[in-house]
Order: sequence, then structure tokens, then C-alpha cells
Amino acid sequence: MKAELIELMARVVQVLQINMRWMTWNLFLAFIPLALSVWLFRVKRGRSWVWWLGFLVFYAFLPNAPYLLTDVIHLIDDIRTIQSVWMITLVLIPVYFLVIMAGFEAYVISLINVGYYLHRIGKSQWIIWMEMTTHALCAIGIYWGRFLRFNSWDFVTQPDALLTRGVEEILGKQPLVIIAITFAILVGLHWLMKRVTLGFVSQNNKSIVIQPTSMNTNSHNAG
Repeated sequence: MKAELIELMARVVQVLQINMRWMTWNLFLAFIPLALSVWLFRVKRGRSWVWWLGFLVFYAFLPNAPYLLTDVIHLIDDIRTIQSVWMITLVLIPVYFLVIMAGFEAYVISLINVGYYLHRIGKSQWIIWMEMTTHALCAIGIYWGRFLRFNSWDFVTQPDALLTRGVEEILGKQPLVIIAITFAILVGLHWLMKRVTLGFVSQNNKSIVIQPTSMNTNSHNAG
């Protein structure tokens, strides 16, 4: 029994070590657009050619954030490898959940930052259209990444392949169905996570405002 447990633990550690490589890399790619969204949309700056270049890089890398949702396919392989309900429930699923949600939260915050920018420049009516267009573009990007194995930098390294093979592939019936399903998932999950995120931020802001008020009231009564 003890030997079996040790062997199982060793297998779990081995699986996690293998997964940490691609999880770390995919999270790094997911946080690139998040960092760019802060620089582009939260810091007041003019729209110079550098800004527009950053904007293009932002949208080129943005699909990497929700792309982590598709990494759940690795979980299925890991479950078959480990075959222990307790290890799967207590170790594997929590790790996958945290990584996938971290990537998607980067996507949500990035779009919140874009919406903040549009609101600041008086284009609040564009926010919903921006979100829908972004979901559609990211659904295509996710398909390209998962099935055609394109990367964000392929816009520079092999633009011809993206414009030929990439466009031809998404016009088929099956790719369109996959893209449509991905789009629907992005819309629904983004809608939910956006409200959770904004609610959490709003609650924190209220706590910050209320705390000094109560302190002032207490000091006034004490005097």
C-alpha cells in the first residue's frame, strides 16, 4: 500500500512537472496583452505610431488568454495517466482550474481596460461592439492556434500562410461550427467574469471609502 502511494505521488509530480512547462509559457503569453492593455488604455498618452504598434501587438496576442480554456484537453490525458480519484480531485483539477481562470481573467481585465479607454474618450456606445468583435476575432485566433498551430508572431514570420491557409480553413462547415461554439463560450463566460470582477473591484472601493469615514466619526465622538 505504501509503495503504491509513493509510486502514485511520483507519477503526479512527474505529470505536474511536465504540465508546468506549457502552463507557465501559456500564462506568460496570456499576460502579455494584459500588460499591454494597462500601458495602452490606462495610461493617458497620445495615439502615436508607437501606440498603434502596441495596439496591433495587443490584439495579436490577446487570443492567448482565452486560449487556455482549450488546454482542458490535457487534463483528460492526465486523468488517464494518474487514474486516482483523490489525486485528480485534490491536485490536478485545482491546478488546471487556477491556470485556466488566471488566463481568462487576464482576458477579462484586458477588455475592461479597453472599455475604460473608450469611456474616457467619449465612445462608451462602442464598448459592446468592441467586446463582440474581440470575441469573434479571438474565437478565430483560438481555432488557428489549437487546430492549425499558428502562433501570434506568425503575423510577422509567415503572414502569407495566415492569409491563405488560415482563411481557407475557417471557411469550412466544421471550422465555422467550432468557431461559433467558441464565440458563444467566450461571450457567456466573459459576461459572467466581467460582472464578478467589476463587483469585486466595486466592493473594495466601497471598503476603502467607508473605512476612513468611520475612523473620522470615531475620532469626532471621542473628542
